[in-house]
Amino acid sequence: MRSLLKDYLELTKPRVTALVVLTAWLGFALAAPRSGPHFSPLLVHMLLGTWLAAAGASALNQYMERDLDARMRRTQNRPLPRQRLTPRQALVLGAILAAGGTLELAIEVNILTALLAAFTINTYLFFYTPLKTKTSLCTLIGAVPGAIPPMMGWAAVRGQLDQEAWVLFAILFLWQLPHFLAIAWMYREDYARAGFPMLPVLDRQGGLTGGMIILYCAILIPVTLIPVLMGLSGCSYFYGALGLGLAFLFCGIRTAFYRRFGNRHDVCDVGRQLHNHRFFRGRLDGLCDGACGVGVR
Repeated sequence: MRSLLKDYLELTKPRVTALVVLTAWLGFALAAPRSGPHFSPLLVHMLLGTWLAAAGASALNQYMERDLDARMRRTQNRPLPRQRLTPRQALVLGAILAAGGTLELAIEVNILTALLAAFTINTYLFFYTPLKTKTSLCTLIGAVPGAIPPMMGWAAVRGQLDQEAWVLFAILFLWQLPHFLAIAWMYREDYARAGFPMLPVLDRQGGLTGGMIILYCAILIPVTLIPVLMGLSGCSYFYGALGLGLAFLFCGIRTAFYRRFGNRHDVCDVGRQLHNHRFFRGRLDGLCDGACGVGVR
């Protein structure tokens, strides 16, 4: 029974789902009145609905990609390729969680937040997932649903999408791209084996991949500073985001450099640094400090 529950939990991709919930909470915290309570029933319902929707989407994604996952070393031990769970079990679990999360948001939060969740689920499953086997541009499509959670948090409080919500979307959208490319470079042989035409699979020398990583990291720096200009955060966030952005860019440059001059171990080691969540979580901490009125303003 315990192993069965563990397999069901693995279907929900708990680490990815946790980051989705964290970014949704960020949007909520920034949209909430600074003088108001930072913990409320509305927040609980928003987080619960977001978790259910994200977990359901992850389970349905593994259901749809079960045959492809079996070809890749990094995913072949998942519950479906190993036949520890049946496709029907994954389908039922995913559908219940996704529908339950959307209904939770519609009933307990508001319709806009529920629509954003539904859009995220459908874009992830019916655009990004099938495009992964057709074009290297799938990473751009996949970054869209990945960047919507903070907008859900914002909409839960405000009931509308102000320009600040779109800035949060842009930050998260841009951050994902170097992260995706670093993963794809490290596991390019796996992706090729499964038939995924990721950019590092097509770009055998890695020159274009390294250049795109550096470009996205560089663009991310000024975009992460926009919240200061909009009054969403203060000086503590400005210096934190700038420092972390430069560190992120440095890792991107190292990834491109080792891609050309280093060995595979070097590339994988630096690539792991590039997509390490601590870089982005540092920005989240700074933004939340600003949202709660902490630090010099």
